[in-house]
Amino acid sequence: MLKGVLGMLLLRLLDAEESYGYAVVVRLREAGVLGLAEGTVYPALTRLEGAGHLESRLVASTSGPARKYYRTTPAGREALATREASWRLLRAAVDRVGTVPDPEVLR
Repeated sequence: MLKGVLGMLLLRLLDAEESYGYAVVVRLREAGVLGLAEGTVYPALTRLEGAGHLESRLVASTSGPARKYYRTTPAGREALATREASWRLLRAAVDRVGTVPDPEVLR
C-alpha cells in the first residue's frame, strides 16, 4: 500500500522544503511511516525526477560526497494536487466502508 502513496508523500515533503534523499527518509519515519527502506525511496525519487515532477541539484557536503537535493517542479505540484484529490476520494470511500457493521457482528 505504501508504494501507492509514496510518490504523493515525497512530492508533499519536497514541495514544502527542498531536501536530500536520506533526510526525506528520516522525515517520513518520524511522521510514522513504518517499514520504509532507503532502497524504496531513492528509486521513487528517480522516477519522479524522470517524470518531470522533481528537479535536483548537487550540493557539496563537508562530511562526505555531494548530496543530491530535490524540489518539486510546477508539473510536480500539479501531480501532487491530482494525487491528493485521488487520495481524498479513496480515504472517503474507505471511511464509508469502515462504518458498515462487521457482518460477523450481525449474525
